Amino acid sequence: MVFGSPIFLFWFLPVTYIVYRLLPGMRTRNGWLALASLVFYSFGQPVYLPLLLASAGMNYLFGLLMMSVGRGKRWPAVLAVLGNLLLLGAFKYLDFFTAILNGLFRLSLPLPGLTLPIGISFFTFQGLSYALDVRRDPDSGTKSLGKLMLYISFFPQLIAGPIIKYHDVARQIDSRTITPELTLTGLRRFIEGFAKKLLLANTAGRAADAVFALTAGELDLRLAWLGAVCYTLQIYFDFSGYSDMAIGLGRMFGFSFQENFNLPYVSKSVKEFWRRWHISLSSWFRDYLYIPLGGNRKGKARTMWNKFVVFFSTGLWHGANWTFVLWGLWHGLFAALEDANVIPKRLRESVFSHLYTMLVVILGFTLFRADSLSAAGVMFTQMFAGFDFTPAHTLTLISLLDRRTVFFLFAAVLLALGLPQRLTARLSRPVPETARQWARAAACAALFAACVLNLSSASFNPFIYFQF
Repeated sequence: MVFGSPIFLFWFLPVTYIVYRLLPGMRTRNGWLALASLVFYSFGQPVYLPLLLASAGMNYLFGLLMMSVGRGKRWPAVLAVLGNLLLLGAFKYLDFFTAILNGLFRLSLPLPGLTLPIGISFFTFQGLSYALDVRRDPDSGTKSLGKLMLYISFFPQLIAGPIIKYHDVARQIDSRTITPELTLTGLRRFIEGFAKKLLLANTAGRAADAVFALTAGELDLRLAWLGAVCYTLQIYFDFSGYSDMAIGLGRMFGFSFQENFNLPYVSKSVKEFWRRWHISLSSWFRDYLYIPLGGNRKGKARTMWNKFVVFFSTGLWHGANWTFVLWGLWHGLFAALEDANVIPKRLRESVFSHLYTMLVVILGFTLFRADSLSAAGVMFTQMFAGFDFTPAHTLTLISLLDRRTVFFLFAAVLLALGLPQRLTARLSRPVPETARQWARAAACAALFAACVLNLSSASFNPFIYFQF
């Protein structure tokens, strides 16, 4: 069961919400949400439900240990880091590192081939952040296993974030209110994210998948750039759409989650891009890796090294493939060049700064999307040297760019660049709030109807970040 699937929209969500509203007392409501969240996870991978419970239980015990020993001891934090990383590594990276060992030492170790549990990177990092925060401030922990279970397993952000810190929602777990206004705004936010996914991300994804499936002989410069740009649009609207849905659902149940995206494609530098893209992950690595390594407090060389460690870890967090690692290092390289002022200031402050940033981002996502380094090499070659425009290439291009696809790709570009928001802000006469609310409600109703019609005529594609 995933967000946007019929069983979620028309059965799970209504039942969960109605029962939640009928139950008395916050403790009972929290218990119901925790139970519903475990049921939600069980629909996807019931075999890994014990793993989720074990992860939550492990970090709960680490939290109790740190509350008992106080701030002075480091060994409980070391155990917490090792326990969480071993759990994550066993399921996500064991095949990757086994293959590396086989290649380096000419071994023939069998690959375990474990299925990746849905959302393991997210709930592991969330649990680890709780344990490390309790180490810093023992009073920030909880002795209630139920509260921690709800925090880690809450279904809106369980399998693809945003990554929430316990101290940001601790008070909301204890006490929160739900009003009709919060419910309506949350529902609107959910529908907007649903539309991003179903209408924009899936449309761009179909074109991107078709291009990335082509062989070198079937590609030319036009097709390669079309695939790269479409995937850049797909991953943004897919992931930001999920984040919108999670934030909206959280609001319906009285929770306030941090924003995870802030128009990253308007950035004028790679550093700015990472302040706008996947904000919860960027802040996680800043707080729990970059700053503990020394941040920018130990000289320029150490600062640059710390940033490369963070970008390497960010790439590796996304998956056990060299394409992800090099994607992280690619962004780290340009962030370092910007820090060192190697990129001319005139470029960074001119109209070309946005073009430079988007070029870095698009090339990076091309590497990110490719199945292998050799496949990425084929795409890059065709993007810059694919001038063999044959009739077959043109026919493929025309078949991909039908009217519906062109319409939604154009809409995606406008929204990704924030042009509708800028236009609204520049209106000479502000739109009255009541009229704005009614217009937004009508637009959401139309979007939801379009999404349901789309869903009835095509299968629902899982979110990209489910695989991470």
